[in-house]
Amino acid sequence: MSKLYWEDLAIGQVLEYGAHTVTREEVIEFAREFDPQPFHVDDEAAAQSPYGGLIASGWQTAGFCMRMLVDNVLSKARSLGAPGVEWLRWRQPVRPGDELRVRHHVLEKRVSKSRPYVGFVKNRFEVLNQHDAVVMEMVTQSMFQRRLDPDHERGAA
Repeated sequence: MSKLYWEDLAIGQVLEYGAHTVTREEVIEFAREFDPQPFHVDDEAAAQSPYGGLIASGWQTAGFCMRMLVDNVLSKARSLGAPGVEWLRWRQPVRPGDELRVRHHVLEKRVSKSRPYVGFVKNRFEVLNQHDAVVMEMVTQSMFQRRLDPDHERGAA
């Protein structure tokens, strides 16, 4: 199978992938370790919260997005990582039983001035639930290997 390079992504391209069904067990397990707020770990406390029930940590939602991105795009790509997230917004709570998927927009592309074998891609990710509601949005920069002559081959295999 050939790998996805920077040149294979087009500005304006929209990719859709996923899905992941959120379970109560994984919400509580993640929250106990990383975000132990009562509305993430305790059904009774969550019922009394403004959310009216157990919800996933926003950081876990970002993790679900990352997993779907890796499984559906980056595992097939010459990915060189990412310098960071420009912005991230949690729009709606994610609850056990929600089925999440990703809508991935390619916004911009540019070639690195200092490393010509690297291409940057600006992306907007929307995580949607089974009702097509956007539960999370984020804008990131990603780095992909460019197609160059063999003397310049570098990056992820």
